[in-house]
Amino acid sequence: KRPTRPPHGGEEKGYKMEHKYMTADKSVYSVLKEKAQHMRKEPTEAENVLWRFLCDAQLGYKFRRQHIIDSYIVDFACLQKKLIIEVDGKYHLETEQQELDKQREQRLKSLGFTIIRFANEQIIHDTDNTLLTIKQHLQNG
Repeated sequence: KRPTRPPHGGEEKGYKMEHKYMTADKSVYSVLKEKAQHMRKEPTEAENVLWRFLCDAQLGYKFRRQHIIDSYIVDFACLQKKLIIEVDGKYHLETEQQELDKQREQRLKSLGFTIIRFANEQIIHDTDNTLLTIKQHLQNG
């Protein structure tokens, strides 16, 4: 019987993965991994605030931060519930960025993910309602 969790690189060798945490497009993974690591080391204030509540499965589910899905780095992802949380700064209000965000959301939704967005200010100044919204998505998703 094959193990359910393969050794590093085992998926390519025919091992089945029950818990798919490797969600990246392999062709761009190394570039995205480096960027994600940098983003984890230098989070925004809002990302820090939210991570304090998401880490260690405090809401009942494991979240990953700056996780690579397909060819994107998402701010927070709960793979078990297929929920993505994006933290938006002011540049997300720009028309060009909104179009890029729309394309990104379409791709992530096509992979079965639900995406919820919060503005930096909302997370920092209305944390309780932000967490309530996340909890509702976790329960309903």
